[in-house]
Amino acid sequence: MNATEAVKTKLDVRGFSSTAVPSDVKRAVMEAARLSPSGSNTQEWRFILVEKHDSLNRLADDSSSGKWVGKAGFAVIVCTNPAKGYHLIDAGRAVQNMQIAAWDQGVASGVFTGIKAAEFRRDFGIPSDLDPTIVVAFGYPVKKLIGRKSRKPLSEVAFLERFGNPIGYDR
Repeated sequence: MNATEAVKTKLDVRGFSSTAVPSDVKRAVMEAARLSPSGSNTQEWRFILVEKHDSLNRLADDSSSGKWVGKAGFAVIVCTNPAKGYHLIDAGRAVQNMQIAAWDQGVASGVFTGIKAAEFRRDFGIPSDLDPTIVVAFGYPVKKLIGRKSRKPLSEVAFLERFGNPIGYDR
């Protein structure tokens, strides 16, 4: 699948089947994270792969919005250094890379940010100088995905030179 097709068809998923995700797919996802760009090439992010059933359930318990993560095949906690002004951008870039790499292998994903930081630090050993910023859950979707997105037209969300100026593209 090429990158444009992956962006066009990738959907967020919160329902995962019990089919195990192979180790080589997990490695590809982690490599995509490692290869992500970062502000000033600091590579300040850190990634925790969570794959044991008990650990995924702990992740769900430590969340205010990701209770569904307990059914995932695996998850990745993205930790960033809040002292870096660009740390949230770096997290987003890594997440997007991981999701596209997984989708290329037929593995779906979904994210959550409802993180109970103290519990994450305790349960996953996250040091105090890093924030658990976002979690991405991965797995095979419980139902077949159509790959059709409901999105506003480009003319409503993108402008030329100045906010409100039509961009002039049909799509």
